[in-house]
Amino acid sequence: MLSVGLTGGIATGKSYVRRHVEARGFPTIDADTVAREVVAPGTAGCAAVVARFGQPVVDAQGGLDRAALGAIVFADAGARRDLEAIVHPAVHATIVSWLERTRDEGSWLAVADIPLLFETGRRYPFDLIVVAACAPEVQLARVMARDGLTEAAARQRIEAQWPIDEKVRLADYVIRTDRSFEDTDRQVDDLIETLRARVSS
Repeated sequence: MLSVGLTGGIATGKSYVRRHVEARGFPTIDADTVAREVVAPGTAGCAAVVARFGQPVVDAQGGLDRAALGAIVFADAGARRDLEAIVHPAVHATIVSWLERTRDEGSWLAVADIPLLFETGRRYPFDLIVVAACAPEVQLARVMARDGLTEAAARQRIEAQWPIDEKVRLADYVIRTDRSFEDTDRQVDDLIETLRARVSS
C-alpha cells in the first residue's frame, strides 16, 4: 500500500483535495477531525488541555471552547507548543493505527490530511508527501472569508505555520489550488493515475 501524507497551509485546499480522493473511492483520514476527537469531553486529552489552560477554555457543555483556546495559542507560541504537545502525539498514534488497518484491508492507496505534518516532524510513516498550495494572497483572502477574521488575525494564523513555499520545496508532488475546482480535480485525478502506475511498476 502507498501511504500518502497530504499537507499544505491553512486554507490552501487540503480538505478539498482529500474529499476528492475519498470520492474516488480511496480511504482517507483527516487529522483535524482526529484532533477534535482526542480532546472531546471526557477524554484524557480534554482533561490535559483544561489542566494546562484552565476553565476559560471550557464551554457551557463541558467541552473545549475552540475560539477561546485559539485566541490564546495563536497569540502565544509557548502556549501553542504546550497544546501541540498534548494533541499531536495522540493524533499521530491514531493515524498510524488507521494506516495499519487500511493496509490490512487491502487498499493500494491511503491518504492522511495532516496540516502540520512538516511542523511536527511527522513525515514517517508516509511513502510520499503531497502539498496543496496556492498563492499567498489567495490564502489570506480565503482565511479571512472562511473564518470571518481581520487581516491581522488571518496573518497571525498563517504565520503560525511554515511558509507554503517551504512546504512545496519539500513535497514529492504539489497540487495547485489557485484556479478552478475542475482544475484541482484534474490534478488530483492525474496524480492518482501517476501513483497507480508507480505501484504497478
